[in-house]
Amino acid sequence: MSSHRKGRIPFNPLSTLSSAGLALFSSFVFIFLMLPICIILPISFSTSPYLEFPPRGFSFQWYLRYFQSSGWIDSTLLSIQVALVVTFISTVIGTVASIGLARGRFRGKQAINALIISPMVVPAIIIAVAFYFLFAKWKLIGTATGLILAHTVMALPFVVVNVTAALKGFDERLEQAAMNLGANRFQAFMRITLPLISPGVITGALFAFITSFDEIVIAIFIAGSRAATLPKQMWDGIRMEINPTTAAVSSLLVAVSILLLLTVEMLRRSSERKKGG
Repeated sequence: MSSHRKGRIPFNPLSTLSSAGLALFSSFVFIFLMLPICIILPISFSTSPYLEFPPRGFSFQWYLRYFQSSGWIDSTLLSIQVALVVTFISTVIGTVASIGLARGRFRGKQAINALIISPMVVPAIIIAVAFYFLFAKWKLIGTATGLILAHTVMALPFVVVNVTAALKGFDERLEQAAMNLGANRFQAFMRITLPLISPGVITGALFAFITSFDEIVIAIFIAGSRAATLPKQMWDGIRMEINPTTAAVSSLLVAVSILLLLTVEMLRRSSERKKGG
């Protein structure tokens, strides 16, 4: 009887109350973060010619205006093109840098890692001003090239963080075994290492795409009037117009972001299953 009592976990009311309090606080934070989305979505279907909540009626006219406007479509295509190039460049450089930082034994490794990660810490406005003065000398203001270079710097840390995390769970003996069986280092990486760390690489690539596609501060300084991205176009729309087209675009971006985040979560679970296997 005494051994049975020792094995029981005593009831702790304070622990129960703290768990309930944490759940209540988390629910409050979630509702607070979702509230702007719950307001933007109805406005995007409004029949009113200006931003108004609650909306007077239901209409798809602002979505149609977005798809029929050459200015909106051009800025969307530019954002997609820049984001795809940034994703490719940052993924390649970030993967190589992660391997070097994870496996390398050299002086200054921590300093290099801190330098790569710094865009995640330094305020975007400071980076934007620095890029503006630098690119003004290089005549890259208002060009897609300038946006690609600046966004690559901003997206690179996300790739490095995700790939480095994937490499920490990788057994290097698998790669060594492949090289002992006749494969060179490149073949061992492509056939053994890369497939196993691919969830981390793809997750980093998705975050790089989102970072570039949604970036606004640097775009305001660098895009100018000749290379306006979609976030820059939305910013100008809020300043110059008051119609709900911006709300419709925002709703579409929220839907795309949700799909991308669900993809990231699926890749995370896939990575955990591979590590468990």
